[in-house]
Amino acid sequence: MCPNRQHCSHFHLHTMSEAEMNSYRFNSGQDPTDEMLAQIMREAAEDAKRRHEEATKKYFEELRLGADEQQAKWADRINEVKNGNC
Repeated sequence: MCPNRQHCSHFHLHTMSEAEMNSYRFNSGQDPTDEMLAQIMREAAEDAKRRHEEATKKYFEELRLGADEQQAKWADRINEVKNGNC
């Protein structure tokens, strides 16, 4: 943090320690500091990004499995027709 914060226009990213973050509770009756809010928002954004990436990966894996199943089903049906087993 800037030692002369009142007269400083710089934006500082400060990573708080886990102990500092754990010391704050939203129901504590005190407002979080700017650093605490920034850390909370950064962690929330990182978590949302990770969960989105995991969900996207799972979605496309399931989509690919479904497509493979349908392809195998239709390949079997085509072979039945070719072989006169309809």
